[in-house]
Amino acid sequence: MKIAVAIAFMLIIGSLGAAFFFLMRDKGRSNNTVRALAVRVALSITLFLLILLAYQLGYIHPTGIRNG
Repeated sequence: MKIAVAIAFMLIIGSLGAAFFFLMRDKGRSNNTVRALAVRVALSITLFLLILLAYQLGYIHPTGIRNG
């Protein structure tokens, strides 16, 4: 599960970087920036739902705050 979350975060950061690249290269004249940001939002929602599903299936457990 940790690997899936890490890969998802990398994909989200990569999509954000692609949006920045398209914004700088196209100066906002094309839809590439909007498309890359839409992919980022979709990946973020998918990650959130994946975490909720993993919790419901018992793959992850809340640990709370540990002292010491």
